[in-house]
Amino acid sequence: MNSPASTAPTAPSPGVSNPEVQQLFNRIAPVYDPLNDWLSLGQHWVWKGMAIASSRVKAGDTALDLCCGSGDLARLLAREVGPQGRVFGVDFSPVQLEIARDRCKNSPTAISWVEADALHLPFDADSFDAATMGYGLRNVADISQCLRELHRVLKPGATVAILDFHRSEQPWMRQFQQWYLDRVVVAIARQFGLTEEYAYISPSLDRFPLGAEQVALARQAGFDRPNHYTLAGGMMGILRATKPHNPTP
Repeated sequence: MNSPASTAPTAPSPGVSNPEVQQLFNRIAPVYDPLNDWLSLGQHWVWKGMAIASSRVKAGDTALDLCCGSGDLARLLAREVGPQGRVFGVDFSPVQLEIARDRCKNSPTAISWVEADALHLPFDADSFDAATMGYGLRNVADISQCLRELHRVLKPGATVAILDFHRSEQPWMRQFQQWYLDRVVVAIARQFGLTEEYAYISPSLDRFPLGAEQVALARQAGFDRPNHYTLAGGMMGILRATKPHNPTP
């Protein structure tokens, strides 16, 4: 089977902090959604719903979905903020954004799609009432800088919910996770000519901080009382962090 990579841009966008990852997501964009459904057995919708609830988004809010991909979380945010609210979906993959734009063209809520780097967001400080980030923090070039940018653009009192995979701290679950990645995820991706793109997941998990480390990084970025809770036997989790009303001097 031919790789869908032929439909993606062959060069990274100027100024992107992680061009290799940008090109990877451009290449997988055409099959990203069906693979998510197959590989998670549809459970990714449950986890994304939990992230939405953790963000404390409400009707009328202006919300941000960072690293929005094909727009799943942005669409869920749009349902919550309603016609009086507004959603901004931000991603550095123009191919993913085009898919998101097409999927959400009939949304009754205004959704703006913005191509931008997560480390340099094109928004003023104190712009958003709530934010989400799904499976993106693990892929940025500088996690601390990304968290600082999220802190900057959120309004005081606003919350961000960050959903992502990570290594389980339970040895037996870690073994299962690695088996599933090697024998199921990569095997299915191979049918689409995307072996290397999905083999990337395993080393990205090895580099990604666990929950307690994520909490420490969020606190260093200025968030108030961040917390992290695990899902799926510890193979993923949600980092929830709130920007304080009165920043610590």
